[in-house]
Amino acid sequence: MDTNTTSNEYVRGTLKTIVLNLLAEEKRMYGYEITQEVKERTGGAIALTFGALYPVLHKLEQEGLLVTESVEVDGRLRKYYSLTTPGNEAARTKTDDLERFVDAIRLLLAPKSLATE
Repeated sequence: MDTNTTSNEYVRGTLKTIVLNLLAEEKRMYGYEITQEVKERTGGAIALTFGALYPVLHKLEQEGLLVTESVEVDGRLRKYYSLTTPGNEAARTKTDDLERFVDAIRLLLAPKSLATE
């Protein structure tokens, strides 16, 4: 089994949370910056594609969780994303939910003797 395919499956299910959490921390980012930050923080273990990232950004915008601002940089427009108040609340909620889920998965994956100690 290809390990990249497996990790991509997990990333797909958590991409909204990843983006919301990054924007909550960084306040304002553009798409390429998000991909690079994820790559850097994970030591390259997670590499977001633009094909996966931009539909999520657009969906979050439609849901009112983020807003965009276009800024001209070196003669080109760069679209920055930042969270709305509901977006900040969603970032906290989704991050807490994901942390609880990861803790539960750790319990499931732990050897039975360790889980009962």
